[in-house]
Amino acid sequence: MLYVKTEEEYIKIVEKFSDMIFRIAYQNLFHINDSEDVVQDVFLKLLKQKDKCFNDYEHLKSWLIRVTINQCLDYKKSFFRKNTVPLEDFEIPYEQEEKKILEELYQLPKDYRNILYLYYYEGYTIKEIAKILGKKQNTVNSKLTRGRNQLKKLMEVENGK
Repeated sequence: MLYVKTEEEYIKIVEKFSDMIFRIAYQNLFHINDSEDVVQDVFLKLLKQKDKCFNDYEHLKSWLIRVTINQCLDYKKSFFRKNTVPLEDFEIPYEQEEKKILEELYQLPKDYRNILYLYYYEGYTIKEIAKILGKKQNTVNSKLTRGRNQLKKLMEVENGK
């Protein structure tokens, strides 16, 4: 059993998972500052969960991913977000090779984008993604297949095929 009770445990968790949470938030929000805000919100929620017990680090990681995606959804719905003008140019904090694929991934619907990201970048299985997102395995599998097909078509159009 894993409890986050001491400052040292909390700092260890922040150091271990902050990059992953930032990447998930960024691929949902497309803005560095907004993603950083979501990371802070996620860790504040964890801090408030002092009595919450996690089975292990994988359970904690799944919880953090679910909270991150929910925070992104809440952030998009917020009054502040609705009443701002989005920046036309945004910076993608990835290596140049990843940038091109991620730019095409961002063109996909959110459900496909999250599933493809968790599968390929975070290394989760279909079963694990289904559990994290609260969906059936068959749903995740079909969205993964459809997302791959749409991404392939986008890449073919970009490459002039």
